[in-house]
Amino acid sequence: MAVTEEFMQIEDLHPIDIVEHIANHQDWEFDRIADDQIAMAVEGQWRTYSITLAWSGYDETLRLICTFDMEPPEHRIGHLMDALNRVNDNCWAGAFSYWAEQNLMVYRYGLILAGGQVASADQIDTMISAAVMSAERYYPAFQLVTWGEREVEDALKVAIAEAYGRA
Repeated sequence: MAVTEEFMQIEDLHPIDIVEHIANHQDWEFDRIADDQIAMAVEGQWRTYSITLAWSGYDETLRLICTFDMEPPEHRIGHLMDALNRVNDNCWAGAFSYWAEQNLMVYRYGLILAGGQVASADQIDTMISAAVMSAERYYPAFQLVTWGEREVEDALKVAIAEAYGRA
């Protein structure tokens, strides 16, 4: 059964309940922190990403935060910020930032559901997938800029280059 089939007839399901179902379906480790918040670990190729989704009824927004460790050398912080600005220019949805105090790279996205709209399981699953795909795509560039001491433009070529065809 597809992850979304179970929710086809349910209209007033809480968004975090849907996230919990998706996490169960994908066999991800998760912790339901509160009625309106869930945290999970999603394994990628480069890292295990910590993903938190929280629902704000006041703002009518489902917020996703995807984090991974990034401890750049102090002398490379400016280069990392330049890379972040350039990467964000290429992100259609969501944006990266760096939380220096926690040494975390962060990808954030908010799904606004104003006027009583309901998030579908497909939308939420796509949010999570897009966060992991963006983190996976740009992780090598961030590493090259910070630890490889490569120029931002060269490092981003790695992330922006897309393979065509099949091997």
